[in-house]
Amino acid sequence: MNGRDLVRSVKVVSLVGPARGLRAVRASWRHRRADSVGLAHRGPERARVPGGVVGVDPGPGGGVVRFERSRVRVMVTAGGAVFWGWDGAEPVPSYGLAGGCPEADPRAVLEPDKDGGWRVVSERATVAVSRHGGVQVCTPGGVTLRRDLPPRWWEPEGGGEARWVQRWEVSADARFFGLGGRSAGSRLRDGTYALRNVDPGGSSGPEGDPLSVTMPVQLVVADAGTHLVFYDSTWDGTVSLREGREGAGSGHDRPGAGELRVEGGPLRCWVMVGTPARVLHTWAQLTGPAAVPPSWAMGHHYARRQVSTAEEVRRVVAGYRERALPVDAVHLDIDHHAARQASAVETERSASLPRLAEDLRADGIRLVSIVDPAVKAERGNAVFDGGRAIDAFVRDAAGRLISGVIGPGDSVYPDFTAKGVRKWWGGLYEERLAQGFSGFRHDGNEAVSSAAFGPALPRTARHALEGRGGDHREAHNVYGLCMARAGYEGLGELRPQERPFVFSRAGWVGMQRYGGAWSGDVAAGWPGLRASLSLVIGLGLCGVPSSGAALGGFDGEPSPELYLRGLQLGAYMPLFATQSASRAGRREPWDFGDEVVGHARVVLNERRRLLPYFMTLAHLARRTGAPYVRPLWWGAPEDRGLRDCEDAFLLGDSLLVAPVLEPGVEQRAVRLPRGRWYDTVTGAVFDGPGPVTVDAPLSRVPVLARAGAVLPVRGENGGIELEVWAPEAGRTGGGLLVPDKDDGWEEPEVERYRVRWSQGRVIIEGAGDGGGELPYPVRVRGL
Repeated sequence: MNGRDLVRSVKVVSLVGPARGLRAVRASWRHRRADSVGLAHRGPERARVPGGVVGVDPGPGGGVVRFERSRVRVMVTAGGAVFWGWDGAEPVPSYGLAGGCPEADPRAVLEPDKDGGWRVVSERATVAVSRHGGVQVCTPGGVTLRRDLPPRWWEPEGGGEARWVQRWEVSADARFFGLGGRSAGSRLRDGTYALRNVDPGGSSGPEGDPLSVTMPVQLVVADAGTHLVFYDSTWDGTVSLREGREGAGSGHDRPGAGELRVEGGPLRCWVMVGTPARVLHTWAQLTGPAAVPPSWAMGHHYARRQVSTAEEVRRVVAGYRERALPVDAVHLDIDHHAARQASAVETERSASLPRLAEDLRADGIRLVSIVDPAVKAERGNAVFDGGRAIDAFVRDAAGRLISGVIGPGDSVYPDFTAKGVRKWWGGLYEERLAQGFSGFRHDGNEAVSSAAFGPALPRTARHALEGRGGDHREAHNVYGLCMARAGYEGLGELRPQERPFVFSRAGWVGMQRYGGAWSGDVAAGWPGLRASLSLVIGLGLCGVPSSGAALGGFDGEPSPELYLRGLQLGAYMPLFATQSASRAGRREPWDFGDEVVGHARVVLNERRRLLPYFMTLAHLARRTGAPYVRPLWWGAPEDRGLRDCEDAFLLGDSLLVAPVLEPGVEQRAVRLPRGRWYDTVTGAVFDGPGPVTVDAPLSRVPVLARAGAVLPVRGENGGIELEVWAPEAGRTGGGLLVPDKDDGWEEPEVERYRVRWSQGRVIIEGAGDGGGELPYPVRVRGL
């Protein structure tokens, strides 16, 4: 425990009380002792590099290149992704991939390259393996995108897991994005980033790293092209990045560089090359399509830690109704969770929940329950007793149950890396469904008591790992992912006619298959607001299109301006949720005065109006992998000015949102992508590319619509309407609509619309419908 952890532990002890705090500290030290005894001392290590090439073995999609002290398998898949794995590493088994090993591209073959190396040429990329083990990825035109240097291993002489280092270089103009949910900015600056999911132990801001969702996934954007790289190891590690620098008159560039250090597991890598849209599409094919949430989940969610009783819920809902403020879901937070741990839910609350849920559903409001993996280790607790009966909980190397101290007290943890445990846990959601809950938010699934107290599970804890067996060093980062899978699959069996709503605080590559992510406890304050945007953009670029943040800040008391600006940002996020742990005050709009209530009503109504557009983005994300929230450079990665813009974003292809992230702002600058843009409120016209200044009064944030866009919106009668923004003279436009009807599993057809000028009029017609009558009312704007 270092000095920072000691300070954190003192703070946490003061919050949870000395008795439980001291128990948690003792449990943490107990885990550390178990690790010191159970983990073999590495002792002397032997460094190893591949050596020189000695031969090749051609195979499907590429082949194996053999070196003096290692070998690498290179394969190009039919979908265009490139794989290479060292020392016999194969694509599977992998928690990141959906299904089995992808099919190899039969057209890609291993052929000799210059200087004694070998290469595989494919439609989207050329992969060259040098005679000493370097791997270079180039565009089809031969421009280098990245160059991985020969890897290096350190193997204990007495046996055990090898740790390894992989270094790489990219072009001097390249910019780094991704690595999961990072709060310091969507663009990753120079520094070292940890690859270990943690609970920050309180609210976090831009300085927080790591957080709850870390991924060894980078998206690298350069003039030559965009590529995504995924080093498929779940073990703890770090990524160090250094941006390049172009020569200032000397003609010499310093390339961008990076280094990955991992404590174990296979050394295997995936690379996808192309435009950002193509790269994310290939990535989604590899890791699985994103789950589409039910339509009600796209509305406004309300969560506050102290709202845990039927009376409190009814009070909050009545306040929203009295002021004509839309609300679509209410979360029962940690207090409700703590109450249920003894016997799922207290008897009196169990009796009132179904009635409450029925009354709320009649008003179009759903109940969402928090779910924590920690199970109170107490005989008589049905979950604990049931789990022990099937040996569901994690044990140590000696076979003893491992317990840690968290919210409910001394608790044990299910081993979600075992298929049978996931099935058992998924069945437990039946109780919640019977109580009237419609959705679930997974919390505390980093398997960490807190950043101050350290791991809830020691590194020596044993896990099934899908029958392979192993310890927590390999299982830690995928613990939240496997819990999300258990919930999603269990709900799919319990309610097969409905799409599940599962949002998880922790996760890993592929978590989009089972739902979305929420930020956890973001600090109240302007830096926390900026961090919220960074988290959502970063997760989207890692293949998790649906995510959101604790708007307004988890702790503290935001000012009316901060609260309103957070609400305005959240209205354009995939998960629109207000959350608070405030005990001293409220977090409802009316607590901030009538002016805030009026502006909040506009924000909430606008979110409701855009619901058909959000559902369209959800279905498109499942089909294409494209995130809802996209950086401004999404359609023009070659625009260096857009690459450095982190305070605005695209919502789909049609809208540009420029949130206010600083106090006292009434106007703000924003850099526009190419084309014409309309202010959706004033109708003002702006032409890009380049910087412009837009109005940002307290009542709204600037939202611009792309000229030629067709935007599906909700009309006053609740039906779908098409909002058409006039294209520039002589140009055309268009848009998509995916109508979501019943929250079921049926894949709706994509409806395509095109817009053009004809004899001084704007004409909208369905693509391929022969010019028939449109099925929805149309409103043309921007004339």
